[in-house]
Amino acid sequence: MIGYKAFDKDLKCRDFQFEVGKTYKTEAKKDELELCTDTVFHFCRELHRIEAVSNYTIANSRVCEVIAEGDIVTDGDKYGTNKLTILREIPKEELQEYNNRNSGNRNSGNHNSGNWNSGNRNSGNRNSGDWNSGNCNSGNWNSGNRNSGNRNSGDCNSGYCNSGDWNSGDWNSGNCNSGFFNSDEPYVRMFNKMTKKKRSEINIPSWCYFELAVWVSHDTASDKEKEEHKKEIETCGGFLKTLEYKEAWRLAWDKADKEQHKELLKLPNWDNEVFKEITGIDAEQFLREVEK
Repeated sequence: MIGYKAFDKDLKCRDFQFEVGKTYKTEAKKDELELCTDTVFHFCRELHRIEAVSNYTIANSRVCEVIAEGDIVTDGDKYGTNKLTILREIPKEELQEYNNRNSGNRNSGNHNSGNWNSGNRNSGNRNSGDWNSGNCNSGNWNSGNRNSGNRNSGDCNSGYCNSGDWNSGDWNSGNCNSGFFNSDEPYVRMFNKMTKKKRSEINIPSWCYFELAVWVSHDTASDKEKEEHKKEIETCGGFLKTLEYKEAWRLAWDKADKEQHKELLKLPNWDNEVFKEITGIDAEQFLREVEK
């Protein structure tokens, strides 16, 4: 996960000395991570959030682009990791340009590799498609997040024109009203059938919120990737890689543990075949083998 971290004039944060190009570890395990403690190094996903969650001001601080390469904990605004690489220091001129660009409503986002990015129609972050206003999209015209299809306003969709989440088909209304002039919260359709639950009553496992566009640093790139993305690596220290939708699901699944996998089976209308069609993962077969 790529992000931003502010420092004092000596490139220190909380009296800890950092250097550009180096990787730092806290040695804390995943279940020990806690924000505002020495178990993590703090950072923000978006540059403008630095001033909202810390005492640093962008105009009076040294700011670096960083990569969180370890486990991550967050409260939604501030992030912490037990392994952090200081990728590069952002020049004052670039910070000034960022401030000028974001003084109105023209935030162009960061790390976009599709078309019309960095100043034009892509306003989110880490998009590899076109005209996206959300984050981590590999499709086009998405206003939600983590979509590989097109024209989705929800999250984690691989189909088209979806306003809900995790849909692989097209034109699903998912978790919100898709009609006109509605003031109530509707029931949600899941696994191709209507439930008697509202979105606010459904607990989607946190590991299902994966990224479709991931940062590959220079030290983890393969020889082939280093050759194909030579210019990006020389300029930025890495490149943005777009994952196939089912590949992203598999990576997220592999990072989750057995108990987190079992949370799926508690979802309304759980249907293993529909889940397999969408993700390529036979969840029930996997859990049966684990239990043996």
